[in-house]
Amino acid sequence: MKKLIVLLFLGGMLFQACKEDKPKKVEKKQVPVPRFEKDSAYAHVVKQLEFGPRVVNSEGHQATKNWLVNKFKSYNIKVIEQNFKATAYTGEVLNGTNIIAQYNPQSRNRILLAAHWDTRHIADSPLSKDRQNEPILGADDGASGVAVLLEVARHLEANPVDIGVDIVLFDAEDYGESKEQYANATEERKGLNSWALGSQHWSKNVHTSGIQYGILLDMVGAKGARFPKEGYSMQFAPEVVNKIWKLAKQMGYSDYFHDAKGGGITDDHFFVNTIAGIKMIDIINLPINSDNKGFGSHWHTHNDNLEVIDKRSMNAVGQVLLAVIYREAGGTL
Repeated sequence: MKKLIVLLFLGGMLFQACKEDKPKKVEKKQVPVPRFEKDSAYAHVVKQLEFGPRVVNSEGHQATKNWLVNKFKSYNIKVIEQNFKATAYTGEVLNGTNIIAQYNPQSRNRILLAAHWDTRHIADSPLSKDRQNEPILGADDGASGVAVLLEVARHLEANPVDIGVDIVLFDAEDYGESKEQYANATEERKGLNSWALGSQHWSKNVHTSGIQYGILLDMVGAKGARFPKEGYSMQFAPEVVNKIWKLAKQMGYSDYFHDAKGGGITDDHFFVNTIAGIKMIDIINLPINSDNKGFGSHWHTHNDNLEVIDKRSMNAVGQVLLAVIYREAGGTL
């Protein structure tokens, strides 16, 4: 009788274990995707430009940081200021800050969204000789991606969703040395990458866990923007690229999200992939027939001002990002 009781008990435990081991089905549900407000995003670009160039260690940089931190806080989103020091190729010590905004910080199912918020300290494009030793405003190269992410953050507060989102604004991305400067650098200096210093720091000091994948925005606001499938994105996270470009096409944005291969760009996402080991893709403007081998003619010139910005370009990117977040939350992406 005791043997029978033991067998029945063990059988019950085995049955219970089998029930617990059975994978749970993820309930799919349609989660309404809010409408991206392009006018609001544009206003965020305008505000950043009012601070002037956001070069690390400058007054404009400090003022912009304070505004960005307070803006995220106004959306009731947790903010982390990840301060760091990095030595630029010039020898100057940069006092940088990665600004991290965490939506639903308790969630273990997270998406990472990022852009860089600093601007280039010199106007060194080969296409222009105008004021080359002066810093640029960076309306597209910096401000546009930040503006889109601020608008995404505003929608997360207004339209709560059951998923974790980390918005990271990387600092000191644009303080790298040009090809000419690199050619004249010491061998020790050549062993270091002078670009994307903020994302290199963050990738060695990731602030959270549970990030499934990331999306980087860089130069997403110019007229006629074209976002092909960037090379390193396809190398490290092709499945993420393909599902987002497929979604963009379904939403009618294939004029922006081109189903074509783009070159590999050593951008912030490169270090997130190679150092942090987190899959991250880059939505970056790589227009056809560009004179400077891939970027728009305003890149790293003083023409990167408000005149190059097109609300429709930012709207396409912002609306796709919102669809990614809210469809992931519903399990329908």
